[in-house]
Amino acid sequence: MIDLHSHTDQSDGSLTPQELVQEACRIGLEALAISDHDTLAGYDMAEAVAAEMGLELLCAIELSSRPAQQAGERRPPSIHLLGYFPESAPTRDFRHWLRTQQDGRRRRNLALVSKLQSLGVVITLDEVQSVGRNLTGRPHFAQVLERKGYVRSRQEAFDLYLADHAQAAVERDEPTPEEAIRRIRAAGGLPVVAHPCRLPQRDSASLAALLERWVDVGLEGIEVYYSEHTAEQMELYARLARRMGLAVTGGSDFHGATKPGIALGTGRNGALRVPYTVLEDMKTAHLAMRKAS
Repeated sequence: MIDLHSHTDQSDGSLTPQELVQEACRIGLEALAISDHDTLAGYDMAEAVAAEMGLELLCAIELSSRPAQQAGERRPPSIHLLGYFPESAPTRDFRHWLRTQQDGRRRRNLALVSKLQSLGVVITLDEVQSVGRNLTGRPHFAQVLERKGYVRSRQEAFDLYLADHAQAAVERDEPTPEEAIRRIRAAGGLPVVAHPCRLPQRDSASLAALLERWVDVGLEGIEVYYSEHTAEQMELYARLARRMGLAVTGGSDFHGATKPGIALGTGRNGALRVPYTVLEDMKTAHLAMRKAS
């Protein structure tokens, strides 16, 4: 069993990279991918301990992207792309670009604090960063709002203040999905659409059309196995992967205490099982695509 989608406290997870590796070994995972949001710090910190403990650790990342907004339309929802580097480390250029994305997060956080304060919410960036520590994001704002009694739950924090069209919404500079795909490929990685169940295109025809556009710019895989996917959805995504020649990936999206209902390796209610053959097939597909390009 493997898990190719997990997060550490270097983004919005609760476990340190070392603790995550230890948990993976404790439950008997054969391979683990650390796919923190917009940073490779978690993977970098876990690499040595994983080697020492005999765990196959895959370098990965989860990038936030957003389609271009059309005139007269609401801002489209964010789309997440996973990038996997099964054969070689990401390039220095890619790491430099990631730092620009992190700078964009910091600017958004400053603007978000200001907007919340204008709505009468007593909050400072320092207290949010004390929760987020390494890469502060909206989930950390939600924790502070809940703790201070402004909302009853973290979901309510998003609904009232933090979601894209909520009262304190602040836009962040994000690449388009096409740019994110190209960036991952240029860095030597395998770009994969994350949790397709969250895409606005839900039916088979519209989802296929969207994937085909992304395949044209370099998409190489789709996350078929996922904690929130139904059996019917996994069947659909696997069928689309076969039809388009896409690699299949899968993982729990483990965040630790940030998402307490999701267990490493087994997802929600123990229903997830990603076999090692998924990783073997992904590596084979990536190698073939690299040679073809």
